[in-house]
Amino acid sequence: MKNIKFVFYLLLIILSSSCMDTYTEDYMANVPVYLSYSDLRSAVKTLPAKDLEKPGKIYFKDNYLLIVEKMKGFHVVDVSVPSNPKNISFVEVPGCVDIAVKNNILYADSYIDLVALDVADVNKIKEVNRLKDIFPYAVPPTENEYRTGNVNKEKGVVVGWEQKREHNKLEEQTVYPVYYGWETYHKSPNFSFDALNANTGGISSTSFGKGGSMARFGLYDNFLYTADRHQLFVFNVSEASKPQKVVTQSIGWNVETMFLYDNHMFLGTTDGMIILELVNPSAPRQISSFRHVTTCDPVVVQDGYAYITLRSGVTCNRAPNATVNVLDVVKLSDDYKTNNLIATYNMKAPYGLGIDKNTLFLCDDGLKVYNVADKLNINNNLIAHFKDIKTFDVIPLNKFLFMIGEDGFYLYDYTDLQNIKQLGSIPVKK
Repeated sequence: MKNIKFVFYLLLIILSSSCMDTYTEDYMANVPVYLSYSDLRSAVKTLPAKDLEKPGKIYFKDNYLLIVEKMKGFHVVDVSVPSNPKNISFVEVPGCVDIAVKNNILYADSYIDLVALDVADVNKIKEVNRLKDIFPYAVPPTENEYRTGNVNKEKGVVVGWEQKREHNKLEEQTVYPVYYGWETYHKSPNFSFDALNANTGGISSTSFGKGGSMARFGLYDNFLYTADRHQLFVFNVSEASKPQKVVTQSIGWNVETMFLYDNHMFLGTTDGMIILELVNPSAPRQISSFRHVTTCDPVVVQDGYAYITLRSGVTCNRAPNATVNVLDVVKLSDDYKTNNLIATYNMKAPYGLGIDKNTLFLCDDGLKVYNVADKLNINNNLIAHFKDIKTFDVIPLNKFLFMIGEDGFYLYDYTDLQNIKQLGSIPVKK
């Protein structure tokens, strides 16, 4: 009898200790919504034109402006007649944030993949290549303070969240990065924007296209560069339709934007600018940096000067209570290895910017246009100010300005800087 009692108590102790090792909890959670890998990799297709809903970055190539629809694909807008821009088609590319074009091949991110699309016929754009699992697995941001439910990478990519009550074992969670998308060139013959052909009657470029100041994709020589928060991905695109990954290299932290100019790469980060030389295009090498307070900031460069906008914002600012909204002008040395801040100008909430000779286009409280010939008196040389529009980024090109914002797409003619004219627009669907 004693032996039976001993065995009973022993079993009870084992069961009790086993239960104590497993904890469960009941809580509201953001449960992941997946897109399967098979659906992701069979989704690219050309559709009839759609309304702009959440426009993102812009890219110009051969009389067409491409407008990214955040995480969904891109719109194709015919701007061959600048006074009458036409939205002609929509290309569905799930997870698309950035694009770049070499010849007739367009490169786009698609969540964790890099896709190459043949755009020779804008009415029949098709996928011709895909590099799978190239970019880090990431998730969208949540819009509340609920915990994030467990993510199962085997089910596909996470495209959104559902709020549900969960009853699960208490266990350590894997933390994934958040998709970073949520949120003039003349010296080098190899640079990513060839000379414009001004005699075609429209707006035309040749081998490479041109992106805005918020871009994270760039083309140089036979290489495509893409960046996330802390890594640079280098691809060989000498055979445009068959991109090949060369290397992934660390480039610091909190990278936001990429601008290529004069054999160099200028990366805008939340606390400054990083400059890399492209002497060996397959292995960019950092040669200098510029530091400032922590804010959101794109950068453009021309003729020995960098123009950097700094904008306070909770998505990029480690000190969300800071209120730094300025335009910085930085003098660069001939070899880009040293730099000096020479002027700072107060702004309201600046975003993207573009430079064409001595004319600076700035997205701040609408669109501001400055003469920047005198770097120390830019604030006294405002040429024009277009208010009551919510602007995001611009591309100045051959006396035409492409601008994108929350309200939609705008096209301006700045042939006469004293009489800048809006030629056309495509509004966002209300």
